[in-house]
Amino acid sequence: MTENKKLWGGRFEKTTDEMINEFQASIAFDKRLYQEDIDGSIAHAKMLAARHIITDDDRDRIIDGLQKIRAEIDRGEFNFSVELEDIHMNIEKALTDRIGEAGGRLHTARSRNDQVALDMHLHVRRQTRAVQRLLVELQQSLVRTADKHRDVIMPGYTHLQRAQPILFAHHMLAYFSMLSRDFDRFDGVYQRADIMPLGAGALAGTTFPIDREMTARLLGFDRIYNNSLDAVSDRDYVMEFLSAASILMIHLSRLSEEIIMWCSREFSFIELDDAHCTGSSMMPQKKNPDVPELVRGKTGRVIGHLMAMLTTVKSLPLAYNKDLQEDKEGLFDAIDTIKFSLSVFAQLIGGMKLRVENMRRAVEEDFSNATDLADYLVKRGMPFRETHAIAGRIVHDCIARGIYLKDMTVDEYKQYSPLFEGDVLDAIKPETCVGNRNSLGGTSYQQVELQLQSARRVLDDERSTIGDE
Repeated sequence: MTENKKLWGGRFEKTTDEMINEFQASIAFDKRLYQEDIDGSIAHAKMLAARHIITDDDRDRIIDGLQKIRAEIDRGEFNFSVELEDIHMNIEKALTDRIGEAGGRLHTARSRNDQVALDMHLHVRRQTRAVQRLLVELQQSLVRTADKHRDVIMPGYTHLQRAQPILFAHHMLAYFSMLSRDFDRFDGVYQRADIMPLGAGALAGTTFPIDREMTARLLGFDRIYNNSLDAVSDRDYVMEFLSAASILMIHLSRLSEEIIMWCSREFSFIELDDAHCTGSSMMPQKKNPDVPELVRGKTGRVIGHLMAMLTTVKSLPLAYNKDLQEDKEGLFDAIDTIKFSLSVFAQLIGGMKLRVENMRRAVEEDFSNATDLADYLVKRGMPFRETHAIAGRIVHDCIARGIYLKDMTVDEYKQYSPLFEGDVLDAIKPETCVGNRNSLGGTSYQQVELQLQSARRVLDDERSTIGDE
């Protein structure tokens, strides 16, 4: 019989097969939780001492040992062991080796089940705020870009066909609004992560007189799980994080697609900074928009992590199951991916240059002002359906003649309706088309100015939410 040296090996006669050790070990990826694991253990030790479950001397030795282990990991000098499976056992074993029996008392009234749940809550809570800070940076970049180019007119599209003239700032602020909803979604994630599971034990609580409220205060939690089964098995906050991350990446993917099109020769609306592009190994003329292409491509990766997590949890009975170890790698990768994407996009938006003359040409050499032509007649008493038909015939005839609406004379307009007057040519100028769309939330100069003011207030509120955490 071979002695089992694992910290949980008392019930076993044989050592775990080496292949199984490697299969079930999570230290390769969960070692990034060391900060949270040590913070949780320090709070737990303080609570145990306060409740006279361990001595003050044991508490002090535990805290000093944990702080030294933290510093060693920070310096990259800690030796992680696959044999010890995870971050919890690696730290506990190192602590016990260094301070003796006091280290073994740390795990009193605690299970790895509520310990890992605590680590994940702390990590998701911290990373959620980090993501929100990066969201604010990208929103600031959008606002600065919109403000800088507030008078630039471009085509607005439906079905990827030029539809109506809009302000470029209006387009940028649409993405600001999307990101504001993303910020709110992550705020909801934070609230669901801000619940403390420690004290639930393996699944049923503990026989020791612990003070969960004290531990929660020490770790800054707003609430505590009321049900120990729920505490160790809940991964809703992980699924919510991945859901919010997926929606965020979809928004960034949509913006990526437009940027990729806009910097193509066919559009030529913008030029990206050289720092955010690469060339071709064969074609010397190429300037490829690699950053938005990568962000667009990584969207599927994050959505995949959400689908994997939903599938993992969908049939799990209460309480803890080893399946829940699968909550980490996808989450960690999603966190890295969205933080990278937000960071590079803030730089990309701030560094791009507008080709204003090409945007202007696109709204002048087209028929995106046809709706305004129809509205001109409506304002003179004609029903919209009739004006729509007249404007459509005029567009048809202009296409046949190879001209645009601006090229027609007032007399030619009068042949379609006597309601046309000399001011019709001014009515269909891009500036007029934009300026007249003054309904709340519209693209007029006045409305876009109001949107910019609103965006700055939103940014102030968001900064207040995330604070200096």
